Amino acid sequence: MAKVIVMDHPLIQHKIGVIRRVETGSRDFRQIISEIAMLMCYEATRDLKLQETEIETPICRTTVKELQGKKLAVVPILRAGIGMVDGMLSIIPTAKVGHIGLYRDPDTLEPVEYYCKLPGDCAEREVFVVDLCWLPAVPQWRRFRC
Repeated sequence: MAKVIVMDHPLIQHKIGVIRRVETGSRDFRQIISEIAMLMCYEATRDLKLQETEIETPICRTTVKELQGKKLAVVPILRAGIGMVDGMLSIIPTAKVGHIGLYRDPDTLEPVEYYCKLPGDCAEREVFVVDLCWLPAVPQWRRFRC
């Protein structure tokens, strides 16, 4: 089931303000987008299920918590969402990446898909769809299953 999470954390709001400034250069813009993506990833993954697993440490055996269930995927909406992928992958480096290309039809204003390349096992993954275009107005994050 699709789920939209509104991100209103003060750090995210602050960073959005910084990227909207006319004096913010391209390098800083890309870096801050990556930071926003990391913060959003942290919040969007809050409800992932954990399982207890026994491991061997250098000192003794112990029980730790690990992610349980579906593997993860990050799917940016081209082109704006591409800037968020590195930030997401810095938090969840084993996630697979797909891409969706959309544009808005100038007459109907409806979205038109022009490209879609998803991981082959997408149906078995929890998918995080990211798009930077949402950031200036209302910071949101979509999470859905294929």
